[in-house]
Amino acid sequence: MKPTLLIIAAGMGSRYGGLKQIDSVGPNGEMIIDYSMYDAVKAGFEKIVFVIRPHLEEAFKEKIGSKLDGTVETVYAYQELDSCLGDFKLPADREKPWGTGHAILVAKDVIDSPFAVINADDYYGSHSFKIMRQYLSDSSGINKNHYAMVGYSLYNTLSDNGTVARGVCQADEKMLLKKIVECLGIEKTETGAGFIDSRGEEQSLTGNEIASMNLWGFHPSIFEYLQKMFDEFLVEYGNELKSELFIPLVVDRLINNNQITAKVLTTDDRWFGITYKEDMPIAQKSIKKLIEQGVYPERLWEK
Repeated sequence: MKPTLLIIAAGMGSRYGGLKQIDSVGPNGEMIIDYSMYDAVKAGFEKIVFVIRPHLEEAFKEKIGSKLDGTVETVYAYQELDSCLGDFKLPADREKPWGTGHAILVAKDVIDSPFAVINADDYYGSHSFKIMRQYLSDSSGINKNHYAMVGYSLYNTLSDNGTVARGVCQADEKMLLKKIVECLGIEKTETGAGFIDSRGEEQSLTGNEIASMNLWGFHPSIFEYLQKMFDEFLVEYGNELKSELFIPLVVDRLINNNQITAKVLTTDDRWFGITYKEDMPIAQKSIKKLIEQGVYPERLWEK
């Protein structure tokens, strides 16, 4: 079986009105997804599955997917609003995709072995891909009842330019995931980090907590769980026009129900994304530094 990476790219271009308008972080027009693809290939992934919106297929293949021609197998899955709905009737006014849980579910017919998952617009770091690739191929790693997640130091995922939402994780002494708590409005403080909880009370964090940034390792058994939970989700929330099924909530429920375990793989890599427009120059500066350190060549895709 080829080591597989699934990239959730269905939201790409939605904030910009198209792929051509997406800002670059690299010196030659490279986007964040370019560095993830480069790191994945270098780590040994031999198959990449892109989950995209159907109307962006031609532009996506031309601008992004073609860069992998002759390097690894590329496959496309399509996150359409009516995918995997079963007997549920799609609300006429629904425009928003159903979330990351649904984005993974739509790839069920093109993945038949353990696989990793990332977001297209997040930078994860080269080491993170290596440790996930290794765990996927380890005979004692991913299996039907055991998944994995790369966990980042919370402080290494925060923005200097505003608050962010993060899945803050708790793990036991064996680094098995116990719980994921979605915390909204986290910001840097003098002592680490802090946020206001749902009761309006201030909560302090050290910044050393484990944060989930949606770099997961799954067995294909996740598809059966996802379909069941998505069916339940549609019954309860399907008529809300902006409701979404998020993958951390799915994993958290599976753990609480003792259906699976999940290993936390830790990394010192610094995650970054473009949450605020002010984050862009920081991302560009970070890539420039990584190029100077020799982590990346100046031109990623030079043949």
